[in-house]
Amino acid sequence: MDKETIGTRLAALSHGRATTRVEGARASVILDVTGLDIAARDTLEATVRAAALAEPGIAEVRVAMTSERVGRRLIAVASGKGGVGKSTVAANLAVALAKGGRSVGLVDADIYGPSQPTLLGVEGSKPAARDKTMIPVATPYGVPVLSMGQLVAPGQAIAWRGPMAASALGQLIEGDWGPADTLVVDMPPGTGDVQLTMIQKYKPAGAVIVSTPQDLALIDARRAIDLFAKAGVPVIGLVENMAGYACPHCGEVSDPFGRGGAEAAAAALGVPFLGRVPLAMAIRAASDAGTPPVAGNAPEAAAFNEIAGKVADWLRAA
Repeated sequence: MDKETIGTRLAALSHGRATTRVEGARASVILDVTGLDIAARDTLEATVRAAALAEPGIAEVRVAMTSERVGRRLIAVASGKGGVGKSTVAANLAVALAKGGRSVGLVDADIYGPSQPTLLGVEGSKPAARDKTMIPVATPYGVPVLSMGQLVAPGQAIAWRGPMAASALGQLIEGDWGPADTLVVDMPPGTGDVQLTMIQKYKPAGAVIVSTPQDLALIDARRAIDLFAKAGVPVIGLVENMAGYACPHCGEVSDPFGRGGAEAAAAALGVPFLGRVPLAMAIRAASDAGTPPVAGNAPEAAAFNEIAGKVADWLRAA
């Protein structure tokens, strides 16, 4: 039995991920699984174990898996108040970034009003767990997701105080995200305990703020911007949602919530304006059906793709 030959063979089989030590009839293998998802790790471990046992003189194989922390950046999608379409923007942003070539995961941190399982077409799904770490649920759009909506019964109220909600957020963010290099985090509205925990403990790389054009929403959006600014988290930009409604019968465009307010607020606050998303029946219908507009070629996808393009440019430059 040639110990060196065994180590060389296993290293080649694992593309350099296996380091082997042979003592008598036992082979101890350290396997670097950095960046691999659960299925890939299990497959690689089984392959290396079988190959080692096939070597002459080897009767026992011990495999220890190690992994370096992936350099992962968090993008918080936030709003100062609810009802401005923040979750829809977060879902489409994540899918658009994934279509652009990034490895993206989506954290539904809106603890009290989780909606991402519905938006991404995996309502009713449950995450598995390994070593007390949750494994994100795959979606049809290449963006795995973890959400409180996957952990409680449909319609069940989540009546938790701040510390419990913050703890739940930690479990979602610290899930086994595998090779994901970017996590889009759908934040709860407001500036309370969950937001503070997120900022202080996990320090997002940047924040996208969502608002409607109306003055009332913009007042709260300014508060959200101020929260991130005080915490030293860069504001990537402001999105104006529900901006303009085109009548399906005559094509005339009206502005139920006003127009341009978020763009003007962004200019006044010195933060980039990322774009505006129309108030469209098609977006509402697609969201309810779990088919984000950016997943296909719907006309409404253009607005989300423009926003995602600017976020991707920011990530490359940051």
